[in-house]
Amino acid sequence: MKLLLDANLSWRLVKRLSADFPQVEHVTRTGLAIPASDREIWKWAKNNEFYIVTNDEDFGNLLLLRGFPPKIILIRRGNQTTEQVANLLISSRRSIEAMGESEHQGLIEIF
Repeated sequence: MKLLLDANLSWRLVKRLSADFPQVEHVTRTGLAIPASDREIWKWAKNNEFYIVTNDEDFGNLLLLRGFPPKIILIRRGNQTTEQVANLLISSRRSIEAMGESEHQGLIEIF
């Protein structure tokens, strides 16, 4: 599974997550405009087969309108440190993998 971190998450997560999620990119390193629109991020993730990791509910709305792919990992924990977000994603890895294997699930919310 390939994770694309939205701009609202720290680019430092790439290094922190790389042992558990070998393919992690931050949106600022994709070649998209800075700031990239949600639709541009969506299109890039879809074309490159990445899941979008975000705490922006707008991606959930896009999912309702467009379906998936890409699949969305929505972090619902408010303000967290980079380390806390990394630990949250790592501890949720099995749930993320299960979503990836599902033909019917395009969103996982992590609380």
